[in-house]
Amino acid sequence: MNEQESQEIIAGKHPVMEALRSGREINKIWIAEQSQKNAAPIIAEAKKAGIIVQFADKRKLDQMAEGVPHQGVVAQAAAYRYFELDELIEKAREGGQTPFLLLLDEIEDPHNLGSILRTAECTGVHGVVIPKRRSASLTATVSKTSAGAVEYVPVARVTNLAQTIDKLKDEGIWIAGADVGARQDVYESGTNFDLPLAVVIGNESKGIGRLIREKCDFLVKLPMIGQLNSLNASVAAGVLMYEVVRQRRSR
Repeated sequence: MNEQESQEIIAGKHPVMEALRSGREINKIWIAEQSQKNAAPIIAEAKKAGIIVQFADKRKLDQMAEGVPHQGVVAQAAAYRYFELDELIEKAREGGQTPFLLLLDEIEDPHNLGSILRTAECTGVHGVVIPKRRSASLTATVSKTSAGAVEYVPVARVTNLAQTIDKLKDEGIWIAGADVGARQDVYESGTNFDLPLAVVIGNESKGIGRLIREKCDFLVKLPMIGQLNSLNASVAAGVLMYEVVRQRRSR
């Protein structure tokens, strides 16, 4: 692993503060000279953790963050750790909770992945699974869009999503696919999310792949009343995550 791969850039006040609070391994923090006043809480937190803070010209931060809005704060941290699938299942079963996982079938836009992770953190998702190929990975853009949620939601990266589904089924977890062509409306009385569950969200333009769709235990769709027949992937994922929360709370 080269130096580039073994470190990750975190950009923005909120993502950097969440990284500090979560105990993430941070090597160094850069603060733009013009932003010292606004970054006082981050400087204090870094000092407490014994992390080096360096003041630099804003242009240096622009180069480091590569087009990500950084608000004058950039941190260099150890690369995001991807979890094993078994760790996600274990976390889901901690404290006798009903497992709730998300499987993302080739979500390619880092902003969508970041938004999904943010909602996943808010709705108590135990873990997110992404494929290694044709998928956005954990980057500075994802971290910024997730508003720091990337520090709290475990993400597993798998070689084969179909095999992962088989393993989850062996563990007694039901697989629900979000599919625009499904017969079952998510708000119909027969739709039950109050069970050990993994929800599959498909690619922004193609939806869920055929093989993955066939492996789902059931498919659900969101009602479409307007002229457009699809939602942004992260919005659809958010609606479904909150429907899981609603059903589980109304028990």
